[in-house]
Amino acid sequence: MDNSSASIQTVSKATLGMGCFWCTEAVFQRLKGVVKVVSGYEGGNVPNPSYEEVSTGLTNHAEVLEITFKPNEISFSELLEVFWKVHDPTTLNRQGGDVGTQYRSVIFYHNEQQKEIAQKQIDLLNKENVFGKKVVTTLEEKAIFYPAEDYHQNYFNRNQSAPYCQLVILPKIEKLEKLFREKLKQ
Repeated sequence: MDNSSASIQTVSKATLGMGCFWCTEAVFQRLKGVVKVVSGYEGGNVPNPSYEEVSTGLTNHAEVLEITFKPNEISFSELLEVFWKVHDPTTLNRQGGDVGTQYRSVIFYHNEQQKEIAQKQIDLLNKENVFGKKVVTTLEEKAIFYPAEDYHQNYFNRNQSAPYCQLVILPKIEKLEKLFREKLKQ
């Protein structure tokens, strides 16, 4: 094997909705094997929606993260392990103070394998009553992903001192660091 083929790595995508994308973008950016995280909208019926349109709850779009990752470094299953820990998958159309279908807990599966992995995890979480309530996360087939406006991208890293970032996002990052230290970029 020559060195050029050894450096070529396959990437995959995962699309996850777990409330406000500001709140979880920075979490997934910190994971080994994650190449890129883009905040955006998916699953609705309005093409090229704006944040203002999605915020009405009338577009059926969810705020999501499109995560590009290297499956030889972090698996889809491992991404879901983090997903379950950084939001509440038992609240329907709500995460904390954010309420509406745009904040639903959703996995937009890119292929049948992702769908099967996600369904098995949901079934196990419910069987073992991990959260004390039923998981309401929906599985939806991958739809058109619309990147959010530029000011939403990389939000925490650009606004770390903002009160919202300190009160809402930083605790999620601290939880990630505590629970998944071995999965973090150095």
